[in-house]
Amino acid sequence: MTDNSKNVVLIVDDETANIMALTSILSPEYDVFAAKNGPDAITLADEHQPDIILLDVIMPDMDGYEVIAALKYSETAKSIPVIFITGLNNSEAEKKGLALGAADYITKPFNPEIVKLRVQNQIKLVNHIRALEERDEMERQLNLIKELEAGLITAKEQAEYNRSIAEHSSRAKSEFLSRMSHEMRTPMNAIMGMLQIIKVRGIPDNLKDYINEIHTASNHLLVMINDVLDVTGMEYGVFKLSCEKFDVHAAFRDALESEEYNASQKNQTLTSSTDPSIPQMLIGDEKRLKQIITNLLANAVKFTPDKGNINFKALKKVETNETITLEIEVTDNGIGMTQDQQKNLFQLFEQADGSNTRKHGGIGIGLALTNRIVDMMDGEIKVESEPDKGSKFTFTCVLSKL
Repeated sequence: MTDNSKNVVLIVDDETANIMALTSILSPEYDVFAAKNGPDAITLADEHQPDIILLDVIMPDMDGYEVIAALKYSETAKSIPVIFITGLNNSEAEKKGLALGAADYITKPFNPEIVKLRVQNQIKLVNHIRALEERDEMERQLNLIKELEAGLITAKEQAEYNRSIAEHSSRAKSEFLSRMSHEMRTPMNAIMGMLQIIKVRGIPDNLKDYINEIHTASNHLLVMINDVLDVTGMEYGVFKLSCEKFDVHAAFRDALESEEYNASQKNQTLTSSTDPSIPQMLIGDEKRLKQIITNLLANAVKFTPDKGNINFKALKKVETNETITLEIEVTDNGIGMTQDQQKNLFQLFEQADGSNTRKHGGIGIGLALTNRIVDMMDGEIKVESEPDKGSKFTFTCVLSKL
């Protein structure tokens, strides 16, 4: 339809007088346009989609029967009702037209009232069918909306259920890790505590080496237990940093003292220097800072041969009104690493030398854990190393000022 307020009629007739007469009768109520031959009629019907077509039967080159056959073959025009215009008073002609799909006939000469009524009847039918189709489409759309709404409600309910299950699972995992942490650490701490009491009270010289070995092995096992629990906590999202005031310089000393015995057992020289401009007291996670430094120092001791050198250095890199960024270096002259070995160094469960014949041991999570903690402290860690020339690990961390 070319106008939303009027239906559209296409007149097809090779006689100009007939077109003019029909146009005069129908134009007050409908939008009317015309074609004078079959090919033009087919083209206009496809392009303009009229509501009804008035088609002359007798036309040169392509008669009305051929035109209606072509229209019914067209996907876009096949449903348009066709009223034949004919001067023939022949029942066989009418049968042929109706068999091809004609909806009605208008005879010549034209009776204006008959023309109007026959066109009006077909238009009413077209409008009724269109209204039914629109209603059906509206119902289909409403049903689709209802289905979508039902689907959204179901999806929302499922999401809420999944969230509830996830929260319950997270709480259960957190409680499990807490219990496991307590159950694993408690007996180990007891063993180490008893060893410390024995050392303080004194023991025969021939047992000192055994006690020291037990203490070292226990401490090493405790470190591994802590690392495994921390990595598991990270995977389950229950690993958090604390934020408390602590003595930074004391934290450095504690971390160094924890590895002094291991270094002495290999006759290694462990030196340190701390930038005096670093404030005594800062705010952050003291335990995790010491854990990073201890891991790096332990690796340096492990991978540095007897009588080797290890150096710890703490510097103030950046200071703002609210924070201080520290830069910590741990340098050794140990076995070093190739570029290929360094690529996966901070990946979980990876080691620079992952072969079964390696002699230095370890489970491959210390540096990965260190990397994650450094990242949580808004810092970064990097390594510089060459085979047989040692390694230098450098990391930064951001702490808050008092």
